[in-house]
Amino acid sequence: MKMLLVRKFRVLILMVFLVACTMHIMIDLLPRLERRGPEGRPGCSCPPPAAAPPRAAAPRWPGKHTLRILQDFSAEPASNLSSQSREAAERAAGGGAGGGAGGGAAAAAAAAAGRARRLIGPGAPRPPPPAGNAAPLAALFQHPLYRAALPPLADRDLLFNVNSDIRFNPRAAEQPEWQNEEHHEGFLPTGETSVDSYPNWLKFHIGINRYELYSRHNPAIEALLQDLVSQKITSVAMKSGGTQLKLIMTFQNYGQALFKPMKQTREQETPPDFFYFSDYERHNAEIAAFHLDRILDFRRVPPVAGRLVNMTREIRDVTRDKKLWRTFFISPANNICFYGECSYYCSTEHALCGKPDQIEGSLAAFLPDLSLAKRKTWRNPWRRSYHKRKKAEWEVDPDYCEEVKQTPPYDSGTRILDIMDMTVFDFLMGNMDRHHYETFEKFGNETFIIHLDNGRGFGKYSHDELSILVPLNQCCRIRKSTYLRLQLLAKEEYKLSLLMKESLLKDKIAPILYQPHLEAMDRRLRIVLKAVSDCIEKDGYDNVVENDFNTDVNTVTTER
Repeated sequence: MKMLLVRKFRVLILMVFLVACTMHIMIDLLPRLERRGPEGRPGCSCPPPAAAPPRAAAPRWPGKHTLRILQDFSAEPASNLSSQSREAAERAAGGGAGGGAGGGAAAAAAAAAGRARRLIGPGAPRPPPPAGNAAPLAALFQHPLYRAALPPLADRDLLFNVNSDIRFNPRAAEQPEWQNEEHHEGFLPTGETSVDSYPNWLKFHIGINRYELYSRHNPAIEALLQDLVSQKITSVAMKSGGTQLKLIMTFQNYGQALFKPMKQTREQETPPDFFYFSDYERHNAEIAAFHLDRILDFRRVPPVAGRLVNMTREIRDVTRDKKLWRTFFISPANNICFYGECSYYCSTEHALCGKPDQIEGSLAAFLPDLSLAKRKTWRNPWRRSYHKRKKAEWEVDPDYCEEVKQTPPYDSGTRILDIMDMTVFDFLMGNMDRHHYETFEKFGNETFIIHLDNGRGFGKYSHDELSILVPLNQCCRIRKSTYLRLQLLAKEEYKLSLLMKESLLKDKIAPILYQPHLEAMDRRLRIVLKAVSDCIEKDGYDNVVENDFNTDVNTVTTER
């Protein structure tokens, strides 16, 4: 009798174990079942949010998963960001001096529409360009300082030598091993037809050379910016590494871009008690950095554009990343939210929520794959300590630059001047988070610094972080071309804030910057020019300003 009871107990334990395994298997299969509609057809099993009233029942969703996560959801304002903050920025900027969102009737209409809490679609109207006969931005790019020619390009100065005899398979761009042994090193496989038929991301890649990421008037760049906001998204995955959530998006034409979702509204400043290393990464800072870099004529930031993304159709339904998929949930406000996995701000308390499933973000075009064009990562000599109490050496040693200038690669070539360009760029944005930088390995030390990862810029408009300018103050070196352009941008007819405002209005999610941020750039530009002037007074013009022009440039126009 005792043995019979023991056997029954064992059978019961085995059945419980089998039931538990079956349940786990079913939960793992839910992502695939969720994507299949009626009769086994692929697609979302829920009706599109636009077709339902604002407070309609939530779309079909794995019930247990939703209920479990909703218990931990926090609906604090900082975690419920959406595209609606764009309208708030339009109302705030439109009411201030200068009408940051375009002013006049357009701003009034945007403010009235904002009160209705409507969903902003991808085709929403943008603020009109500034009135006037001559566009300041076009006039700037026609200035002699923006038309100086590069040195003649040899094969060794091109990142890729195009070999039209090798067939290009676009699908292979998704595979790291696509460059097989038959492809000669240094040659980019292209198509059997002319370069004009290549996708714009490929045109961007093959246009990179020793001196620039893209040329001043390359039509492929504007076309690539359009692709970033219009190409169909076919797959999404979380980017590994980094402190905050970033997504890798692949498009129908096999191009890829890095997506940074919106975390703060335009008018929000970084709290004064935040350390620079725990600050939010702002999507609009990435967009503004690209436009600022182009206005400064550096052309070292990959193309970036803003986009309204449907979190259901363009992220959740196309991702194969289970870790990402499992973080989606429906908030108490009936909005679609997710938080992903990362070191900071990836939790239900800092979830990214749409209205109901639209979210803003920046899309930065990918650089060529590392298997095709290796990049070298360098530690920034003026890197901060990233510690709450410790200071870096440059913060306590006023002669630190002399030590740097004796260390390769800063002891020769143009690298120290590249650091000064990057310093000016970061100071104008207020970016304190420049711990490393990258260069293309093929070009050795005689090439430019790529200005990547600018998301912590434009955090404070009411404060100018003077410590960012320490490299310039300590080294007292700057390119002549950079110095003359900065002087030009300080003049009323080429005012930096007006040029930035005009350039940013071209973006699909404009306005990009709150008006006080634009005004802060003018103020910081004057501080940079004062720092260079002090260096010239101390060390002499020829010892501070490095002539980098190949031929004499008519600078008389800068004296106007």
